[in-house]
Amino acid sequence: MLSLDKKAEYRMPAEWEKQKSTWVAWPHNKNDWPNRFTLIPLIFAEIISKICNYQKVNILILNKRDKKKIHPLLKKFSANTKNINYRICKTNRAWLRDSFPIFVKNKFNQKVLLNWSFNAWAKYKNFNYDNKICIQIKNLLNLDSIKPKIRNRRIILEGGSIDVNGKGLMLTTKECLLGKIQERNPGLKKKEYENIFNKFLGIKKVLWLKKGIVGDDTHGHIDDIARFVSENKIFIAYENDRNDANYKKLKDNYQTLKKLTKKSNLKVIKIPMPNAKYIDGVRVPASYLNFYIANKVVLVPVFKNQKDKKVIKVFKKHFKKRKIIPIDCSTLIWGFGAIHCMTQQEPS
Repeated sequence: MLSLDKKAEYRMPAEWEKQKSTWVAWPHNKNDWPNRFTLIPLIFAEIISKICNYQKVNILILNKRDKKKIHPLLKKFSANTKNINYRICKTNRAWLRDSFPIFVKNKFNQKVLLNWSFNAWAKYKNFNYDNKICIQIKNLLNLDSIKPKIRNRRIILEGGSIDVNGKGLMLTTKECLLGKIQERNPGLKKKEYENIFNKFLGIKKVLWLKKGIVGDDTHGHIDDIARFVSENKIFIAYENDRNDANYKKLKDNYQTLKKLTKKSNLKVIKIPMPNAKYIDGVRVPASYLNFYIANKVVLVPVFKNQKDKKVIKVFKKHFKKRKIIPIDCSTLIWGFGAIHCMTQQEPS
């Protein structure tokens, strides 16, 4: 087990640690799912219903009228609505994994909000509401917040670009954090990122993989390609089809991770990619690794694919104390995100 560096002031708990609640934002941006938006509220309602049967779920809504529309829909999915809290908070998009603040613990085990800057993946121009979510959540929960900076410049970081084991290890990609395409923090070096992660997230070692999957409009988010499932186990996506555009990328990531973990007790477990999925001629980033771990369940995206059942069996093998719930994300993924992208955990 790793001991945290002396410079570390905070620790980001692992996703499987006990949670107080899950945060989601109700979808409203029809442009994120062209020609298919009518199905999206139903999918969100299904996902929320599966989580709120085991823990609290906070739903960000634009106004009080939204609650009147959402509540009956959740009841249709047999949701335990006593575990639902509605919070009025304006958003541009529903992908809270990236726009919501990250909860960390200080040395007194108190929760603190990390208010990273957000620029909509250096892709969209409308992110003014999403970049202000932390201010509203801070006031709502009465928690301290911190704006991580370097050289008096706020750091841009999305939750989907990192994954941690809660004991000093982190997964991320060079493509997302160090690449020049959709660049978040121009000029920021690898070592500077590592110092920031050490100080604010309690990270002692960063496992840098190379590239994300084809179709990922975030340009390299880790939560589609490699995830911790315990302190010493990592699921990593792989592709067997040599003709698939993901084959070399994922092979390189696997070989890189094996080298990085060679002298450790970390176990690397391959998870197959679903067959390439296209919607309206566009390849979307379908991946089984965009799962979400809640207190007693793991919600796993499936895609009406022949590999779905095989993958669910692997999840059941490695999450023996949690119920594995497959969620059909074959339409949700048209927004270029799935279950992990739309959720953010709040630790107890």
